[in-house]
Amino acid sequence: MSASQNRVERHTLSVLVDNEPGVLGRVVGLFSGRGYNIESLTVTEIEQGKHRSRITIVTSGTPEIIDQIEAQLGRLVPVHKVVDLSNSGPMVSRELALIKVAGTGEARAEALRLAEAFRARVMDATIESFVFELTGKTDKLDQFISLMMPLGLVEVSRTGVAAISRGPEGM
Repeated sequence: MSASQNRVERHTLSVLVDNEPGVLGRVVGLFSGRGYNIESLTVTEIEQGKHRSRITIVTSGTPEIIDQIEAQLGRLVPVHKVVDLSNSGPMVSRELALIKVAGTGEARAEALRLAEAFRARVMDATIESFVFELTGKTDKLDQFISLMMPLGLVEVSRTGVAAISRGPEGM
């Protein structure tokens, strides 16, 4: 087996499906039934008149496993198209997080300074806590969250990755 086949890579897949009951369960079941992990999952209806939804999945695996995932997704009946955005050229990806930090004194002031540096917005503030809103690439959110831990991180809620290919072509 070559070294490239042993290398685990992170991939972002975009899946166009019928918007009907049970479709998401079938897609998730495909992953769990074969022992594949989903790192991020977002779903929304994109074509109301046609009842189509877009599922964005971030997963990791060797190139061989990613190829298997793509092929198996493509064989599901309600799936219209599967695109590996990580391999199809440049893409734009973003995630949103709400981050609650509790603290007083210098820790509170430092949390505000870091939030400003990361361009996080204060969505809620009390005398004892803040809720920050931060959007960006996953690693930016991860970094901000790790910096907030010693300052009083209480809770994090994340949307998962939204991604789209660059350029004039669509799915």
